[in-house]
Amino acid sequence: MKNFSYDFPYPSQRMPVMAKNIVATSQPLAAQAGITMLQQGGNAVDAAIAAAIALTVVEPTSNGIGSDGFAIIWDGRQLHGLNASGRSPAGWTPEYFAAKYPGVTSVPARGVDSITIPGAVSQWVTLSEKFGKLPFEKLFVPAIGYARDGFLVSPITAVSWARQAEMLKDHPDFVRDFTPGGRAPRAGEKWILHGQASTLEDIAVTRGKSFYQGELAQQMAAHTTQLGGVLRADDLDAHACNWVGTIHMDYRQVRLHEIPPNGQGIAALIGLGILENFDLASHRVDSVTSVHLQIEAMKLAFADAARYIADARFMNTPVAALLDKSYLKSRAALIDTKLASVPAYGIPKHGGTVYLTTADASGMMVSLIQSNYMGFGSGVVVPGTGISLQNRGHGFVLEAGHPNQVAPGKRPFQTIIPGFLTDHANKPLMSFGVMGGHMQAQGHVQMVVRMCDYDQNPQAASDAPRWIVNPDGTVGLEDGLKASIGAALEEMGHKIATAEAVNFAFGGAQLIWRLGDDGYVAGSDHRKDGGAVGY
Repeated sequence: MKNFSYDFPYPSQRMPVMAKNIVATSQPLAAQAGITMLQQGGNAVDAAIAAAIALTVVEPTSNGIGSDGFAIIWDGRQLHGLNASGRSPAGWTPEYFAAKYPGVTSVPARGVDSITIPGAVSQWVTLSEKFGKLPFEKLFVPAIGYARDGFLVSPITAVSWARQAEMLKDHPDFVRDFTPGGRAPRAGEKWILHGQASTLEDIAVTRGKSFYQGELAQQMAAHTTQLGGVLRADDLDAHACNWVGTIHMDYRQVRLHEIPPNGQGIAALIGLGILENFDLASHRVDSVTSVHLQIEAMKLAFADAARYIADARFMNTPVAALLDKSYLKSRAALIDTKLASVPAYGIPKHGGTVYLTTADASGMMVSLIQSNYMGFGSGVVVPGTGISLQNRGHGFVLEAGHPNQVAPGKRPFQTIIPGFLTDHANKPLMSFGVMGGHMQAQGHVQMVVRMCDYDQNPQAASDAPRWIVNPDGTVGLEDGLKASIGAALEEMGHKIATAEAVNFAFGGAQLIWRLGDDGYVAGSDHRKDGGAVGY
């Protein structure tokens, strides 16, 4: 069992939660939905699905029924990895975008031509069929109740809603469904989603068939066609999620597992593989040298991610080659311990994501993530259904010959990644994630470093101030780091940026660490509305 320090060196309003059954997520009503399933005889998978469904209602600023998803599950004996991200419509050829958007170098960030097939519903169905104990319909009860009877909007969600209302004010579908009174709901206001309640009931009764082959599929296809898109009912019917296992990197005494590409989890593995060549523990936690080394490792990791990550069927460089220890040692040799580098790399733009993790007394643990991307997603909402469609197509590139070039029936580069730690013998240690677009891979690295190099407990690791490598190569620092080492990092050549509001730039972590057979200890991010709950 890990001997964490239970000192709490950072300002925080939270303590770690210790229990035999735990749900940790970004919204308290969703966490309670998961706990309810556990108390009614369900397992960690039932709890995770119920929480994920509830999050589409109570935190629509980051996910929805039109989301994608990924999950890593410890079933008590082994790990399973599920890729439930959607593919592009059959009509998405390079020629289609060249003709419709002449001179444009990227797939649109919003609108009908950013929509890929939603995969989250297929994730709920597949997880329930393989691992669930409770009836599928039961998992929807809390979410349907929140949607039909209403819920009180939580404070950080309200702030995010207001920010996005301004960004999406020119998208009529969004305005109709999410700012019907001309503004976003304020914290504490009651919000009702009758259309979403009916949609969730339909998905529950048909076990998702309506969403991919039935009435809901027809409604999605009809609406996107009306808007000038090429998504068709056949595209929805062709969707399938896949059991893909995990890829991993050993770091110190632990092993970090991620979902294979098309997700950016490999960037976290590359970053840790580079950091393995440095003795971080010899440098004080939050010191300029420790943070500098981590930033430089992530710059190199993102350089590889931007060049190589794509739908696994289209990658021209094997995952094994990118994770080769000798290759990563050569990458580590590029780091100057006293000077910042400026490698050529690209990082995807800001995301909007929910992450949750659950664990039960039997030993089952779930790491699950679900996202509409960039908050509410494409801005396209199917009338009367509450289905806000994602914009993951923006993850494609239009560069000819690039492995991530847009093509029919292809999965785009994805930012959302669930994480899982085991020991080197693959015995479970921690299910965790850090939501937030391009923050996610570097958030995974920061959590692992804090817990493995500096023995910080899950809540302290979550509370700690974070750094972020921004899309333009600048570095954002939360206030605690900026005050203590910002000037020193600038002297080393790092360009320190003015960060976004803390709640949005630096993501949100949820972590559950296994304490042998006795239970778990969980941490939940103060940057989000939610928390860890257990019994």
